Amino acid sequence: MKNSVRVRIPASTANLGPGFDSLGMALSLYSYIEMKRADDTSISLYGEHLKGIPTDKTNLVYKVAQAVFKQAGIHIPELEISMYSEIPLTRGLGSSATTIIGAMVAANELIGSPLTREELFTMATQMEKHPDNVGASLFGGFAVCAWDGSTAHHLSFDPPEHLEVLVVIPRFELSTTKAREVLPSELSFQDAVFNIGRTSMLVGALASGRYDLLSAAMKDKLHQPYRAALVPGMAKILEEAPSKGALGAALSGAGPTVLAFVHQEEADKQGLEAYMIETMRAQGIEADTMWIKPDLTGAQLVSDEHQGTFMDMIKGEVKA
Repeated sequence: MKNSVRVRIPASTANLGPGFDSLGMALSLYSYIEMKRADDTSISLYGEHLKGIPTDKTNLVYKVAQAVFKQAGIHIPELEISMYSEIPLTRGLGSSATTIIGAMVAANELIGSPLTREELFTMATQMEKHPDNVGASLFGGFAVCAWDGSTAHHLSFDPPEHLEVLVVIPRFELSTTKAREVLPSELSFQDAVFNIGRTSMLVGALASGRYDLLSAAMKDKLHQPYRAALVPGMAKILEEAPSKGALGAALSGAGPTVLAFVHQEEADKQGLEAYMIETMRAQGIEADTMWIKPDLTGAQLVSDEHQGTFMDMIKGEVKA
């Protein structure tokens, strides 16, 4: 058992076109959680992306930690929690999954790691209701996940080393609940077969480094056509980005972030970035862009070499 732990958790993107609720990838954009035993609970938030988050025992990190303690049969009612995040909330980059995974890993480490990562994965999926984001953030890399309502399964592998991700993040929030409300309750047999084929091809293309297959493999008929009205400009980007230098494009999770896979040696990265921004702007949507590499490590403890306060550690991590 420990008195204090610090954890770094990567953001994630999910679905990646056809792999609805089953495919995810960890991204090198991070949240950090420090958790300590305490006499009284206190929660400190740092960074612009955590505004409005509760700082009492309704905080998600606190509640998830208590669930881990209960599962392990341990009673620790009071915690000192510090949080910092680079991940925008409700933008389709797995912010809630990152919080759940970070809280679970930190709480489990605090009590000596009685639960395996597979057990934490199933617990996290039960909370999140789908395994793709939590699987990517927990295990890192590209995650192929399945959930039968009681047990979560996964396999993970490193995506091709030259793969980069360009994300275009609109300056408005879109809740997962709202994005799911527009989905149909039934699909045609043809659309189901279409998505099964594309999902299988996407996994194979990323596993084998077949960049040439990504554009076709990332097409989807299950959720993106129905969500297009929620993210003006998205449909145009998905259709045209491959002709502008992208390997393929997709809505990130439930949106509104749109992503493009790009080879790191692509000659016209700036042109692709400008095209995606201008396409959004033509629809009245202001957005920000980031170039991000996949994260290969998943949730992990921050090294003991980081001494000093929580923010001293953050400054050291971000600078590094």
